[in-house]
Amino acid sequence: MASARVLVHARRAGAGGAAAFGQSVTGVFCPAHMDVALRPPFCPAKLGGATPGDREGQPGVAAAVAVLLEAACGHVLLTRRATTLRHFPNVWVPPGGHLEPGEELVAAGLRELAEETGLHLEPGTFSWNLLGLWESLFPPSLSWGPPRCHHIVAYLGLRSAEPRQQLQVGGPYRGWGSPPMGVPPSTGIHAQARLCLSPCEVSAVAWLEPPVLEAIAATEDGAEGSRSSPGELPATVGITELSAHGFRSSQIPTGILLRRAPAHGPDLERVSTGTKFALGRWRAGPGQGQQK
Repeated sequence: MASARVLVHARRAGAGGAAAFGQSVTGVFCPAHMDVALRPPFCPAKLGGATPGDREGQPGVAAAVAVLLEAACGHVLLTRRATTLRHFPNVWVPPGGHLEPGEELVAAGLRELAEETGLHLEPGTFSWNLLGLWESLFPPSLSWGPPRCHHIVAYLGLRSAEPRQQLQVGGPYRGWGSPPMGVPPSTGIHAQARLCLSPCEVSAVAWLEPPVLEAIAATEDGAEGSRSSPGELPATVGITELSAHGFRSSQIPTGILLRRAPAHGPDLERVSTGTKFALGRWRAGPGQGQQK
């Protein structure tokens, strides 16, 4: 993580400056008819949840990046945040984090991807596009208390030329223990795992298929009803999670990923609201955002 965070500055009609913690960047600087940056309808900044006392000691709004990594086969990688994290613990999100001073968006996204999952993408093996900007506060609802962190997150779509299996495991080596997920144990030669999760940040990863991803995007937090989604989904999805002995393959009910953010009470294991926004942009196709 960066020792010095990059803060968000915004300008509109010649006026602007550093965005104030807890003040809605989207509402102040982004016209209603333009989706330059979006936020959930229950965003504490929109509802005026940050008081001057809450802003004391807060330098401003931090800039962050998150990457939706799509394998050549169409699967997208999500990670489950560690339960020990202060913000959004046990919530499913793409790899991501703060920008470091002087760092470009793609470089930051690739760095965070490598730090959290161990995956290194070589130049020329992927394309990318900007999916959109998202205003994120934690806690995400005033019913959980006043805001403690405030970010503008740039969601990037990265499409790898490699299939999921090749991203999951690399070249062969002879080693001890169980082979990584998807490698037959009878071969006697294990595949070198490319995934190397950071236990302080990530507790599990999942490569999700397009029908599941589309269903997740359709379950909008804070909205009445939902958009149309595929009618038939698997009862469970496979994940790879960390245990005391390394990786293990597991299954979780698909319904966990389709949960909406609770309005009251403790948070649940679910997909974050910002991730649903990014998946909606991803589902809309490469016409969304800046193509590279």
